[in-house]
Amino acid sequence: MNTVRQLMLAALAVSLAGCAELPFFGDRDKPAAAHRRASNVSAKRAPAALREGIGLYNEGDFNGAIRRLQSDEIANAPLATRLTALKYTAFSYCVTSRPAQCRQAFDKALRLDPSFDLAPGEYGHPLWGPVFARAKKDRERGG
Repeated sequence: MNTVRQLMLAALAVSLAGCAELPFFGDRDKPAAAHRRASNVSAKRAPAALREGIGLYNEGDFNGAIRRLQSDEIANAPLATRLTALKYTAFSYCVTSRPAQCRQAFDKALRLDPSFDLAPGEYGHPLWGPVFARAKKDRERGG
């Protein structure tokens, strides 16, 4: 009986150790990585409006994020900052069921930088992935 108990405890320990490798499911909708140029925006050097806007996005306050990311501070910021803000603005519009505004934010980013792109993990998002793919395809066609 003692051997059975030891085997069960060993199996339980192995099972629990495997769970430690699983990602947290709550982070699923967060962007995986920033655009290559946007990633050059250091969190410490980014304008307060960008840091605050991304913080609001990460907290689920998408309307607050949109307002903050469209501030004058960001409109007058370097290109990488504006691209990052537009990306999070688009994401916020998409997750709040406003695909037209989501598309407009992606279109604006692509006008500013035709090479603007999402990270591989961001492409697969069911809400903004298809919207961005259409915007990029239309941009490449000259539309």
